[in-house]
Amino acid sequence: MDSSATYRHTQRAPLYLLLYAVSAVIFALGVFLADEPAVPLIMSVVGVIMLVLAGSFHHLRVEDEGDELGIRFGPLPLFAKTIRYEDITAVEVGRTTWLDGWGIHMSLRGGWVWNLWGFDCVVIRHGGTTRVGTDDPEGLAKFLSQKIGSRAPDHDRS
Repeated sequence: MDSSATYRHTQRAPLYLLLYAVSAVIFALGVFLADEPAVPLIMSVVGVIMLVLAGSFHHLRVEDEGDELGIRFGPLPLFAKTIRYEDITAVEVGRTTWLDGWGIHMSLRGGWVWNLWGFDCVVIRHGGTTRVGTDDPEGLAKFLSQKIGSRAPDHDRS
């Protein structure tokens, strides 16, 4: 492995604004439906959950952490994943689909999706598959290929 290479990239996206808006609507519904039993409490709890999620999805940071690649949503660091470089068997530039969507979830094509915005991604094979959404797919794929000592990344965009 090439230990001199390093990588750190932060993608920002407006997805969190939608989450804040949903939270505001939920709080407003709680106020307007205050006469209904349990509604204000339920709406308050759901509103707080949406606020926390909004604070967790301002950006997606992908960075070299020595022996592993760190993938983190933030600024509230509730959702994070690491992949050890020694476990990576293949890297390729790819695309997610509308069905893959945004966030963290299983893909219909198999494996996990970690995506904040857009459809460009890097597909990392490591005993499983992780699709990491990024607005720097070429740079991330090149970095990972250097780290694992493999050939240049495959650009078939599958």
